[in-house]
Amino acid sequence: MNRHVDFERLHNFRDLGGYRAADGRTVAWRTLYRSDSLGKLQGADWETFLELGIRTVIDLRYPWEIESKGRVPEPERFHYVNLSIEHRPYDQAEIDPELDPWRYLADRFAEVAEDGVEEIRQVLEQIAQAPGPVVFHCTSGKDRTGLIGALVLTLLGVDRETVLADFALTELATERLIEDWKTANPDRELKWPGYGRAPVVIMELVLADLEAKHGSVEGYLKDRVNLSDETVGALRARLLADGSN
Repeated sequence: MNRHVDFERLHNFRDLGGYRAADGRTVAWRTLYRSDSLGKLQGADWETFLELGIRTVIDLRYPWEIESKGRVPEPERFHYVNLSIEHRPYDQAEIDPELDPWRYLADRFAEVAEDGVEEIRQVLEQIAQAPGPVVFHCTSGKDRTGLIGALVLTLLGVDRETVLADFALTELATERLIEDWKTANPDRELKWPGYGRAPVVIMELVLADLEAKHGSVEGYLKDRVNLSDETVGALRARLLADGSN
């Protein structure tokens, strides 16, 4: 099974299926996807997207991002939900190149984990309750999408090394994400050399921070996000399958 779905304009669309959980089951294929902005879909890409049979689209962006860049075409075809998990916007292109880039980004993740608890809970509930395949996305499919992906895989019992490796797959899209930024901002300078990057060390720091503060990632989700045991059970029942299919 191919994890990466090939699109012309989307650079970071992939299936979260196939990962082994601690109980021996496997994350189901063709059930949960993560992506960069679906506002870029058109032409043959749109047809490829429709063939996936996705029924629920969870857009993690700010409303002003959606207004500027567009949302999934024909949103009435889907159960479309906008849940902006980030509350403190910042411009990655303008990050001081002298800063430790990975610690800086991990601190921004910490802000999302603290500020966005209500939206994070709703995202996980939506995934658990959805009647068909789901995709969640932000702009680059990297940070906000990466956090949700890591939380879901951890709840499913996927081991830490695999969770980190999944996050870092965005590195395969970095070059094209940079090209997109330059095309959209011809009069600006990309000051930060880490733009579009997603090395393992970022998510290592993020998950370690959650564990230091809450005892475990699951403890954070239960005590801070107020994720119910019923939702966790529903996520596992829906997303875990016996065998590799």
